[in-house]
Amino acid sequence: MRISRKMEHVHYALELGQSRQQGLSDIKLVHNCLPETSTDQIALNTQIGDLIMSSPILINAMTGGAQETESINRELAIVAREKGLAMAVGSQMSALKNTEVASSYRVVRRENPNGLIFANLGSEATVDQALRAVDMIEANALQIHLNVMQELIMPEGDRSFVGMLDRIAVIVNRIHVPVIVKEVGFGILKENAKQLHNIGVSIVDVGGSGGTNFAAIENARRSAALEWLNDWGTPTSIALLEALSVYPRGSVIASGGITNALEAAKALALGSPAVGMAGAFLKVLRTEGVDALHRFADELEQGLILIMTALGAKTVRDLWQHPVVIMGETAEWCRVRGIDLTSYAERGSRVK
Repeated sequence: MRISRKMEHVHYALELGQSRQQGLSDIKLVHNCLPETSTDQIALNTQIGDLIMSSPILINAMTGGAQETESINRELAIVAREKGLAMAVGSQMSALKNTEVASSYRVVRRENPNGLIFANLGSEATVDQALRAVDMIEANALQIHLNVMQELIMPEGDRSFVGMLDRIAVIVNRIHVPVIVKEVGFGILKENAKQLHNIGVSIVDVGGSGGTNFAAIENARRSAALEWLNDWGTPTSIALLEALSVYPRGSVIASGGITNALEAAKALALGSPAVGMAGAFLKVLRTEGVDALHRFADELEQGLILIMTALGAKTVRDLWQHPVVIMGETAEWCRVRGIDLTSYAERGSRVK
């Protein structure tokens, strides 16, 4: 059942697509008509905790756990290797329970022996399972994904979430690689960010709404859909600002409906060290092929270089000093939630 579910998720992710209502249209980069830089001065390398990345683009968790998904992960891993991108695999629980599908994950390390690769498990995982998942692909970090609403809508999903925080805390304290706690499309807000920060989680991936909609995907799999839950969750722009009100810049990965260089640049400018993308990569790969995926990765990085040059930001950290104006629904949400946005607009004054 788990194996067929993996392929159903891929099918519906492509069929339903992404809403792209991730809130980043509310984020306005302040124009710089005197940038004093050139494209050959731009450096895209970045750092998440102790993880050194040559690019801020992360191929985020997608799939694995079925023989049919092995080719997807192989092609993604080849692109990650050739473009120097970090990559996360999908949940490995299926391979821990059925070793026959472990190759659908191990292929990522085989194709990218020196790359930055993230293992992935849900919050139900034990320390032993976490260690086995990391060892399976010689992972540099472990993503623990949070997907409560997906599980509740999923016909065969979990119905109890008691002990999630305690299990994560034990893994953080016992595992030998960095732990990244990641939402799957509903957002991490400041209350939960504080809980995670308090147990020692140093990196979060906000996984806001606007990208792959796992509520809609699970509803498509149900005989009696709960369609009134399809809009559940918080847009990426809001989740990012909420998490950044708890975590320092450089500790919050932005993901959820990001599909192009401008959206990525906006997320980075708010304070993210990296941008996770899954649905956009999957769509290009499955509809246009692997050559198009290589071009897509190039276009993302070249677009970032263009935007950073225009802003006068030579590095990702320089983007964190660039003024950003936050408007619309995102600004209104932050106002009523007590999140100050003035500092974003006033930072990096060019007046000397």
